[in-house]
Amino acid sequence: MKNKYGGGDKPPFSYPVKVGHISANPVTVHIEANARELGELASLWQVLAVNSLKADLQVARWKKDGVRLKGRVTADIVQACVVTLEPVSSKIDEDLEQIFVPEGSKLARIVTSNAAEMVLDPEGPDLPETFSGDTIDAGAVVAEFAALAIDPYPRKPGIEFADHLEDDADETPARPNPFAVLKDWKKD
Repeated sequence: MKNKYGGGDKPPFSYPVKVGHISANPVTVHIEANARELGELASLWQVLAVNSLKADLQVARWKKDGVRLKGRVTADIVQACVVTLEPVSSKIDEDLEQIFVPEGSKLARIVTSNAAEMVLDPEGPDLPETFSGDTIDAGAVVAEFAALAIDPYPRKPGIEFADHLEDDADETPARPNPFAVLKDWKKD
C-alpha cells in the first residue's frame, strides 16, 4: 500500500519532537534539510530541485496539553516554466504557526449541532491538529508549509503566452459555404 509520502514509511523531512520534554518557555530550534532529504522533497513536490529548506521554530506548551510551533520557513526551489519549460528559481519565505493537541482533547473538538452555524475566518488561525503518542513531527509541518507556498504556475520573467489568441465567445464561427467552389464556374 502506498502512503502520501510516495511509498516510504516516513516523511522525506522529519524532525521528531517529544511532547513530554516541552516546557512552557519557548525553545528555539533550527532545522535544515540534508542533501538526501532535499532530493526526496523535490520528488514529492514534483519540482526540478529543492536547493535548501530551513526553519527557525519556537516550540512551547500550549494551554495544558497542547504544543505550539511558531516560526519562519525558507526554501530555494527550481521549477519548470509553464511556458518554456526552462528552469525557474523561486524563494519561499513563509510564517508558520501550528498548534497540536492530543487525540480526544476537548480543545480539538469542533462543536457542531444542527441548530448552530460554524463560522471559520479564512484569515484566522488554523484549527488545532491532533497527534497520537508522545511525538509530533516538526519537520513534516515545515515541509507542508513550504509545499503550500510553491507557485503552481511558475514563469520566467517577461515570458507570456503571446502567440496564443482565444476565440471570442460571442462570435459564432462562420461555416464554410459548400457552394463557394462553384462561384467562379461559368457555363460555356
